[in-house]
Amino acid sequence: LFQVGFEDYGPDCDSMRITAFLDIPGQDNLSPLARLEKYAFSDNIFNRQIIARGLLDVFRDFSNNEEDFLTVMEIVVRLSEDAEPTVRTELMEQIPPIAIFLQESRPRFPTAFFEYLMPIVVRYLTDVNNQVRKAGQEALLILLEQDLVAQSDIENKVCPILLDLSAPDSDDEYKVEAVNIICKMASMLSRTTVEHMLLPRFCELCSDGKLFQVRKICAANFGDICNAVGQEATERLLIPKFFELCSDSVWGMRKACAECFMAVSYTTSPEVRRSKLSPLFISLISDTCRWVRQAAFQSLGPFISTFANPSSAGLYIREDGTLSIRPSMQDVNSSSCQPSNNITLKSSSTNATLSSSEQPMEIKPESSTEETSAEVNTKLSVENLNKDTREESSDCCTNPGEDVSRLPQGDKVAAGVTEVTKDSSFPGTNSRLQSTEDVFSTFLYWRPPLPDISQDLELLQFKTEKHKDSSSIPCSNCVASTEIKKVLETLQEHIDDPDVQAQVQVLSAALRAAQFDSVGDCETKKMEESKLQNKTISDEAPVSDTTCDQVEEDTLSSPASQNNISDQSTTSILKSTDSEEQHRGTSVFLKKEEENNPPFEDDKSKLQDIIPQPLLDQYLSMTDPARAQTVDTEIAKHCAYSLPGVALTLGRQNWHCLKDTYETLASDVQWKVRRTLAFSIHELAVILGDQLTAADLVPIFNGFLKDLDEVRIGVLKHLYDFLKLLHADKRREYLYQLQEFVVTDNSRNWRFRYELAEQLILILELYNPNDVYDYLRHIALTLCSDKVSEVRWISFKLVVAILQKFYANNANALGLNFINELVVRFRHSSKWVGRQAFAFICQAVVEEECMPVDQFVEHLLPSLLSLASDPVPNVRVLLAKALRQTLLEKAYFKSVGNPHLEAAEETILALQSDRDQDVSFFATIKLNQGNVDNTTIEK
Repeated sequence: LFQVGFEDYGPDCDSMRITAFLDIPGQDNLSPLARLEKYAFSDNIFNRQIIARGLLDVFRDFSNNEEDFLTVMEIVVRLSEDAEPTVRTELMEQIPPIAIFLQESRPRFPTAFFEYLMPIVVRYLTDVNNQVRKAGQEALLILLEQDLVAQSDIENKVCPILLDLSAPDSDDEYKVEAVNIICKMASMLSRTTVEHMLLPRFCELCSDGKLFQVRKICAANFGDICNAVGQEATERLLIPKFFELCSDSVWGMRKACAECFMAVSYTTSPEVRRSKLSPLFISLISDTCRWVRQAAFQSLGPFISTFANPSSAGLYIREDGTLSIRPSMQDVNSSSCQPSNNITLKSSSTNATLSSSEQPMEIKPESSTEETSAEVNTKLSVENLNKDTREESSDCCTNPGEDVSRLPQGDKVAAGVTEVTKDSSFPGTNSRLQSTEDVFSTFLYWRPPLPDISQDLELLQFKTEKHKDSSSIPCSNCVASTEIKKVLETLQEHIDDPDVQAQVQVLSAALRAAQFDSVGDCETKKMEESKLQNKTISDEAPVSDTTCDQVEEDTLSSPASQNNISDQSTTSILKSTDSEEQHRGTSVFLKKEEENNPPFEDDKSKLQDIIPQPLLDQYLSMTDPARAQTVDTEIAKHCAYSLPGVALTLGRQNWHCLKDTYETLASDVQWKVRRTLAFSIHELAVILGDQLTAADLVPIFNGFLKDLDEVRIGVLKHLYDFLKLLHADKRREYLYQLQEFVVTDNSRNWRFRYELAEQLILILELYNPNDVYDYLRHIALTLCSDKVSEVRWISFKLVVAILQKFYANNANALGLNFINELVVRFRHSSKWVGRQAFAFICQAVVEEECMPVDQFVEHLLPSLLSLASDPVPNVRVLLAKALRQTLLEKAYFKSVGNPHLEAAEETILALQSDRDQDVSFFATIKLNQGNVDNTTIEK
C-alpha cells in the first residue's frame, strides 16, 4: 500500500505520495521524520524530487514542534546542495509558498526564513545551471512582490550580487539576466535603494557597447526605472541616457524607446517634456526604420496625453473615474481660494455658471463651435499654457509647484482652475477681470525669474535716439539692430516660454524696422546693405546644405504647413544647451519672422498652444492613406483609439483641431476603425459638451446606428451614457430608431439583443411613461419572445422595470393596460415557456415591489395561482418558488386575517403533494434552506 501511494504518477498526487511515506509505517520501522530524511537523500533522483516538491506539506506536518521544524530546515539546506539540477529547481519553486507559510507562523519561528531560506535564494542567483537560476530569479521577484524580504537583505545580499553579475567584465549570459532582474525589481524597492545602489549601474548598462541585448533590456524598462527614481533623478541622469538610446544604431533599441516614451514623459517636468522630449519624439517618428516609426505612431497619442492640464483644458477626471469640468466660482469661493485667479465656463445664451451637478457626467451648454474656435487664439491667455504654470495646481490650497498635469493612466488629470491675466478671457465669458496689480498670480510668484533686460532696453533706447539725432553718421540704425540682436540672444535661453516668445516677436519687428530704416537712409548703398543683411542671417544660422535638405525632407513628409517648418526647426534647436546652437536658434526664429507667409485657412484651424504643434500635426497625419502604406496598415485604428485622450488634452475649445480627423476616421473603410470610435463616442461626448456633441457627434452617431453589427455593438454598449448627454428633444428622436437594434445582420448574434435589453433597463429613466408605453414596450415584448433563453430572461427583467416605471410615475392606467397585455401574452400562452415566464415576472414584481400590493393581488395574483393546474411541471416549479420563496415571505401575506392568504396557502399545499418531485420540493423548502442554483432551475 505504501509503494502504491508513493509511486502514484497521477496529477496533483504529490500530497498523496508525501502522506503515504510519512504516515504509513513501512518495514524499516522508522519515524516519519527519519523516513523523510531517508528519502530526501535517496540515491533515486525521483524520490528527492518528490520530497522537494512536497516541502510545503512537510512544513505543515512538522511545524508544531520546534525541534522537528529545525530538523526539517536542516534537511532543506542539505537538499539545496543536491547535485541534480532538477531537484534544486523543484526546491526553489517551493520557496515562495514556504515563505508565506512561515510568515503566517512567524510568532513561533520569527527568523527561520532569513536564516535558512534567504541564503538559498541568493546563492541560486549565481547557480551554474540556467534552469536553476531562472527559478531563483522568479522566486526572488515573488518574494519582493509579497514584501517578504527585509530591506537589509536587499541592500546587503541581493543588490551586491546583482551588481557583480552586471559588471562590465561579467559573463554575457549572467549580465543579461542580472540586467533583467534589476529592471524588474526596481519598481518593488524603495526609491532610495534604487537611486543609490542600482541607478548608477543602470546608467552604465545603457551605454554598454558590448551587448546590444543589455541596452535593449534597459530601453524596454526605461519607463519603470524613471518611475522608480522620480523626476529629479530622471532629468539629471536618465534623460541623457534616453537620448543616447533613442539614437542607437540598432533599430530595436529605438523601437523600445518609442514604446516606453509615454512612461518617461510622465515622470518629467512640463518644460522638459515640451523642450526636450517633443523634438526627440519627432526624430523617432521620422526614423528611417519602419518598425520604429510604427511604434512611435502607436505611442503618439499616449505621449500627447501627458500634456493634459485641467487649467487649460477645463476638464479633469475625479477619483471615481467620472469626467467632469473644473469647479464653479461658488465652489472655489467656498474653499477660501482667491476668486480672481479662477474662471468658469458660462453659457453664451443663459450666462449660467457651470457647476457640479448630481450627475457628474452632465455638462451644461457652452458657447458655439465658431465662437470657441475664433476666440481661443485671441482671448485665452498664454499664461494658462506656459511651462511654469503647468507645474502649479490652480487650487490655492495646494502646495505651490505641485504638478497637476500628472495622469495616473496617461489621460487622468487632477482638478484645476484656469489662471488668467487682465487681458485674457475665456470663450463664452463676459466678465471683466481685475488688473494684474490687484490679483495674486502664482504665475508671477512661483515661476523661475525671467532675465532682467531693462538696462539693455534703456541702453537700446538711448543709442537709438542718439543715432537718430546724429544724421551725419550713415546707417546709424545698424547699431540699433546689433543691440536688438544682443537682447534677443539673452532671451533665447527662455525661448520656449510664451511670454518670451511675445517679447521676441516685438523685438524682431523692431529689428526689421531698424533694418528697413537703415536701408532708406543709406539708399546709395542699397546693394551693399542687402548683401550685409543676407550675410548676417547666414552667419547666424550656419546650417549645412545636408542638414537643410534633411529638415526639408522631414517636413515635407508631414502634413504640416510652411509655418510648421520653423516650429520644428526652433523646437529641435531648443534641446541643445550649447551657446552656438542657442545663437543659431535665435537666427532661425528671426528668419521665420522675416519669411513667414500668412498660413492657409486650413492650417489656421489646426493651430493651438496646448501641445507642441509638430506633435499634433503628426497625429493628424495618421489618417493619411500614405501612412498606411509606409508605416502601418492599422495606423488609423491607433489614431482612433487614442483620440479621446488627445481631445481631453486639447480641451473642447480646441475641438476644431480634431474635428476633420474624427470625421475622416468615422468614414474609414475599415470597420475596426469605426468600431473603435463607436466604443468611445460616449466619452468624447462628455469631453465636448452637449452643444458640440449635438453639432458634430450626433450625425456620426446616427451613421454608426446603421453600420455593421461589429460597429453597432460599440454604440449599443454605451447607448445610455450617450443619450443622457443629449437634450430631451434631441433624445426623443431616437425612440423610433431603438427598434432597429432588434434586427441584426446575423440572427444567431443573440448577445447583441441581450445587450439591448440591458441598455433599455437603464434608458427607461430618460423617457416619460407615455414614450415608454408607445415605443419601448413593443421592443421589450419582442425580446421576451426571443429564441434564446438568455435574451428572454433578461427581457423579463426589462418588463418588470417598465411596470415599475409606470407605477413610480403614477401612470396607473398605463400600468394596468400593460398588466392586461402581460396576462394575455404570457399567462394564456399556448407555449409552456410563456406561462413559465409569467410566473417569473410575478415573482420579480413582488421582489422589486414595483407596484402596490393591493394592485398586485387584484390584477396578477389570481392569474398566478391558476398556474397550479398547469400540465407542465416546469411551470408549476416556478409557481412553487414564487409562492414559497417570495410571496409568502412578505409581511403583507403574513398578517393574520389577510383574505388572500388562504388562497395562497391552499395552492402551496396542493403543490406540496404534487406528483412531480421538483415541484413538491420547492413548495416545501424555504428560502434560506439548501444550496440550490436558482438560476439554473429557472432556465
